[in-house]
Amino acid sequence: MNYNLPSHFSDLPIYKKAMDIIMLSRSISTYLNQDLSYLNPDGSEDRNIYFSGDIVQQSTNLAPEIINAERERFSDKKHKHLESLDLLTHRLYNNCERLEHSNSNGRDYLPILRGELRKFRKLQRSWMMTF
Repeated sequence: MNYNLPSHFSDLPIYKKAMDIIMLSRSISTYLNQDLSYLNPDGSEDRNIYFSGDIVQQSTNLAPEIINAERERFSDKKHKHLESLDLLTHRLYNNCERLEHSNSNGRDYLPILRGELRKFRKLQRSWMMTF
């Protein structure tokens, strides 16, 4: 996933970490879906399967928000992208916590993703100071 970026975007540590998170969340989601795709004994589906899709979608949206914030010239619009990025990170972290309670062996990998999200948040705070 390159988004055809100028090299200065792909050199940003926060962008690199976002790309790591995308790859990790996709791998974990694939692993979780194998266990969560089966129906419960009562015929219902495991509702955690939706959270596994959410972590992929939310992580996939991190990089474009970083790019949009970097490209934006006006402060108020830039801050909207930063707020959106913050919200995505928060939701992604919460969905990881929810999935840790799922009935899947894949849940063992979620603390790794949450650790990467904590690193991302640190990068995010220092990156935001540059605006």
